[in-house]
Amino acid sequence: MKSVLLASSLMVLSLALAPAQAEELKVKIAGNLPSVTVKHNGKDVVVQRNQNVENTINPAFAKTSRECPPFCVNPMTLGPGIETIGELEVLDYLKRMSDGDASIMLIDSRTPDWVEKGTIPGAVNIAWTKLNPEKGASPLDIADIMTKQFGAKEMEGLWNYSAAKTLVMFCNGAWCGQSPNNINNLVKFGYPPSKIKWYRGGMQSWESLGLTTVKP
Repeated sequence: MKSVLLASSLMVLSLALAPAQAEELKVKIAGNLPSVTVKHNGKDVVVQRNQNVENTINPAFAKTSRECPPFCVNPMTLGPGIETIGELEVLDYLKRMSDGDASIMLIDSRTPDWVEKGTIPGAVNIAWTKLNPEKGASPLDIADIMTKQFGAKEMEGLWNYSAAKTLVMFCNGAWCGQSPNNINNLVKFGYPPSKIKWYRGGMQSWESLGLTTVKP
């Protein structure tokens, strides 16, 4: 069912693009999806793949090996109810956001120094340290983020997530623990797993496919 819904969404995206644009791009995202226009800081950004077939991955994401721990390969599923997604699903969420769906938020969980190297258009940076009590984030700090940015409501010490946003979270890749850390801490606070989506491939996969990035 999920694959059918995604295919339907991608068909809608492709129909929204001018035929000339589809013909001009030789390296498409998918067969019927040459590019996607999304909003980043209020401006339109066209997300497409690098058209140079000789292009290679950004050196910042070319390393294959880092010491483990902490850079250990994450499992495909972080926990019950938390959906792991890929690039096409991320693009579908981005398009829905750009079309005015305020119930979705794309979150770059990396530290600002990494975000400066480039991020996914439409993403908001909420570093993993901001939701981590072990890194100095107080319950009040975390509550402030959940109420002001995620749309959760606190009532006499109890949390109401009925109007909370669907959070699409990513970091540097399958070996990066920053978005998993954010996700695990949110679940501990009671955030519904069904409202958390994890782009496991993160920036390493995004860059390896030559997809558009932006700097803050």
